[in-house]
Order: sequence, then C-alpha cells, then structure tokens
Amino acid sequence: MPSPASSTATASDKAERYADTRRRIDALLDGPTDWVSAMATVACELHHSFDHYDWTGFYRAVSDDELLVGPYQGPHGCLHIDVDRGVCGAAARTRETQLWPDVSKAPDHIACQSSTQSEIVVPVLTPDDALLAVLDVDSDTLGAFDPTDREHLEALCRDLGAQFGDTELR
Repeated sequence: MPSPASSTATASDKAERYADTRRRIDALLDGPTDWVSAMATVACELHHSFDHYDWTGFYRAVSDDELLVGPYQGPHGCLHIDVDRGVCGAAARTRETQLWPDVSKAPDHIACQSSTQSEIVVPVLTPDDALLAVLDVDSDTLGAFDPTDREHLEALCRDLGAQFGDTELR
C-alpha cells in the first residue's frame, strides 16, 4: 500500500474525498435509523473510501470505565477496552481526539493488530457531553493521519453525537 507521503493525493484531494464520503453518509442516515445501524454505515463508508484506513470502527461507551467493540470494518478488533488504557481510552477519558502518527510512541498503546502503525480516535459526544462511543481508525502506514483527517472526522462525530444523543442503545 502506498504511504500517504508518496501518494499523489493532495490535502485538497483528501478533503474532497471526505466531502464526497460525508454526502453519502448523510444521505444514508437521512430518515429513521438507529445508533447501531448508523455506526455500521459510517464504518463501512469511511473504510471503503480511504486506502490508508486498515481498521475502521466504533468502541461503544457501555459504562464510565468500559468500551466494547461496535460495528467495524477490517480484521478483528479488541473486544473490550478499559477507559484507563490505550489511545481509545484516552479519547474516552479526555473527550479529545487522539492523533498518533506513530503508535509505538503512544503511552500504553493497546495493539489489537500488530500491523498498526498510526491511529486517530475521535470521541462521539452528545450535546450534553455524554460519551456515546469513540471512532477508531488504524493504519498500517506511519504518519497516515493528518489535520485534514482530524477536521473531517471530528465534524462527523460531532454531528453523530447531535443526531443520536438521545439513544438508549450503547
């Protein structure tokens, strides 16, 4: 797989691909749906839109101290993550995006896949700051994620939190 640095795609090309992907996601989620179906749809659309996405999915906040794997695309993920561990746990605890160009530098990184080189994790928060889930995207390429990924994934997660903030499903 080509590395993002060697790719001919520019930041504006990536932003355009995110915009196209977002239009598809918005159209698919327009109308009645539930939170689990939305997570499955988002994971699928994102995963198949970007070559540098090797694992794409959600970890659901089932309690204040536990995340459980939700819908995802890619090889098996960890089934359970304590919020006091790893990159996903840090995003859940701090309610801030975690962007790691090199996961070997991340304190207490949990290697669900030994091939993962870089990772971005974005919390999905309701308007009243309750954590629904975290969106986790892993890449087998060092430095795969950048501010363009962060900007678009944060906007998507912000909107998901607003749309599904009243869900009972976790």
